[in-house]
Amino acid sequence: MTGEPTPDGATERAVPSTRRRPPALALFGEISARAYVAIAASAFGLVLLLWIVAVELRLAPESFLPSPGAVVGRLGELWADGTLALDIGDSVLRIGIGFVLATLLAVPIGILIGTYRVAEAAIEPLVDFIRYMPVVGFVTLTIIWIGIGDPQKWTIVFIGTFFQEVLLVMDNVKRTPRELVDIGRTLGLRDRGILGSIVLRAASPGIWDTLRISLGWAWTWIVLAELVAATTGLGYRITVAKRYLQTDTIIGYLIVLGILGLITDQVMKAAGRRLFRWADR
Repeated sequence: MTGEPTPDGATERAVPSTRRRPPALALFGEISARAYVAIAASAFGLVLLLWIVAVELRLAPESFLPSPGAVVGRLGELWADGTLALDIGDSVLRIGIGFVLATLLAVPIGILIGTYRVAEAAIEPLVDFIRYMPVVGFVTLTIIWIGIGDPQKWTIVFIGTFFQEVLLVMDNVKRTPRELVDIGRTLGLRDRGILGSIVLRAASPGIWDTLRISLGWAWTWIVLAELVAATTGLGYRITVAKRYLQTDTIIGYLIVLGILGLITDQVMKAAGRRLFRWADR
């Protein structure tokens, strides 16, 4: 765009005027912790408001869409008689055992196939092959193979998280800058030293995020595991409530699952920030 001529005959190019956006609205802009919490709380409040409006306008029968008050009241009843606490405790224990077993195996295997091509060729295609098999298809098989006890629930959580974890950890390890590995070799480090001092240190923040995401999947798989052949647990209670059209119990337990998942996710995030302060996250 051409501007007015200057006294020496040259043409001055006009500079378009731009308005600066607030830092929070800029690409990858930062916001304070207080603003983050306020925005998140507002989002939850909006969903709650829409729920209340839908109930007040009777957009669906009460048996299909109970009010927030009815859901809270039902959860209060189940907490008072100990049912809710028992279900939460059993589900958390099953998730914990299945997830820990999966992680103890997935992390070293993922590191192995992420650093050695021979191991990747031997393991990665098989893991990828099983990963595409639907977890729900293993429910009946695990009941036949293991029975209907808690080990069957652990196995479903294990299957649902292990294979994903292996591949994600492999990718975390492969993102290690090759320049750092070359520097380690130049300094005379052997493979074990490079793995411990460079690769694991560089990949640790990503591996931690992988565990956090996998733990979120575990909450989904425990519900699937408890839908069949269980006598306690959050998933079991949802199944029983479905038979009697107790939508207040179903919605209440789904909310409980969401709260528990959100708590574990935020705890993992906070722990990651403390454990890997040196990382550019």
